[in-house]
Amino acid sequence: MNRYDKKTLAREGLVVLAALLLMLPFYFLVNTALKSDVDALNTSAMALPPQLSMEGIEAAWSGSPTRNIPAGVLNSIIITGGSLLTLIAFGSIAAYTITRIPGRITGLLYGMFVLGIILPFQLGMVPIYVVMRNFGLVGTHLGMILLYSGLLMPLSVFLYTGFTKALPREYEEAAQMDGSTPFQTFRRIVFPLLSPATGTVAILCGMIIWNDFFTSLIFLSGSQNAPLPVVVYGFVGEQVSKWNVIFGAVILSMIPILAFYLVAQKKFIQGFAGGIKS
Repeated sequence: MNRYDKKTLAREGLVVLAALLLMLPFYFLVNTALKSDVDALNTSAMALPPQLSMEGIEAAWSGSPTRNIPAGVLNSIIITGGSLLTLIAFGSIAAYTITRIPGRITGLLYGMFVLGIILPFQLGMVPIYVVMRNFGLVGTHLGMILLYSGLLMPLSVFLYTGFTKALPREYEEAAQMDGSTPFQTFRRIVFPLLSPATGTVAILCGMIIWNDFFTSLIFLSGSQNAPLPVVVYGFVGEQVSKWNVIFGAVILSMIPILAFYLVAQKKFIQGFAGGIKS
């Protein structure tokens, strides 16, 4: 039986202290966003607001014709959702093929996917932009969905492959004996068993796409399809002295992805814990 001693108390104190330090930037964010325009300029970020005010959040939500939070949310949902559907559909099929059809070709393909995780995509930014411009995909939802799907497909395949290797084959063999085609076996038997991996891919890739700023700035800046990070960046230029408005825009941009993580965190934890056990 473990005893609660001074060392345990000290470790817990260090954990609490580390948690408070990590929450400090979030405190600054919320504290400033809940101040009025005058209080945000005249008081420090540490000081509590003399009176709670929603001016900053309301102004951020209202925005302007070029800096519109609701439109940015919609654009981010379309781009992130379309990219995730593509990554989940093609990533799971590719991983299933790699693990169930062993050979030199599939091994080489898996190695190329792993290499795609290592290589920085910024090395090919210019030719990618030129190709997308020639096809009329710059500044469009479809172009960003295709771009993110290509950039994150190696990560999706890598995550799905680790889970697919651990799946027992008895169910697949039984389905094939009943006359199921390989695709029917995958769709009805294998893919439902990959739900922890799907949750992990959805959360990891979803957070990367939702929070990505550089790629969106290059390919969507100046268009009507700008996602939230680019919209929030626009507030810095227009509202450079109104930090409550800027921080309010940041809070509004955090809510959707935070809600998604809270809903899907069970699958995320299962994914890192090892997924399905045979």
